[in-house]
Amino acid sequence: MAAKVRLKQLPGSYAVSRLAAGETIPGWADGPGFVSITRTDDEFSIVCLQDRVPHAVKQDIDWVAFKLLGPFAFDETGIVLSVIRPLSENGLGIFVVSTFDGDHLLVKATDQAAARRFLVEAGHTLL
Repeated sequence: MAAKVRLKQLPGSYAVSRLAAGETIPGWADGPGFVSITRTDDEFSIVCLQDRVPHAVKQDIDWVAFKLLGPFAFDETGIVLSVIRPLSENGLGIFVVSTFDGDHLLVKATDQAAARRFLVEAGHTLL
């Protein structure tokens, strides 16, 4: 049986930005709202409210964010899958960020109504 998750939509529109791997954390990255800063050997990604991201920065805009209300134990399985499956099966693109206590799901603003419908149909609760 798939997990049933409570999700809360976060206010604002988000951007997923890409900087060069060696760049330092820019001042605009931190501030109100959900922020995720991830560095790999190949890139440096920042997710934050899109109005803070300078236009010159490579970015994909107009995402809405949902927080999966946890916390979830590290050995608890199927949480993220239960949320992304109904969206993926219906052709919606997603971006997922995990934190120590939970997960955040981002969908394009143009897909927001459909995402909400598919999540409710899958048995999830949107607050």
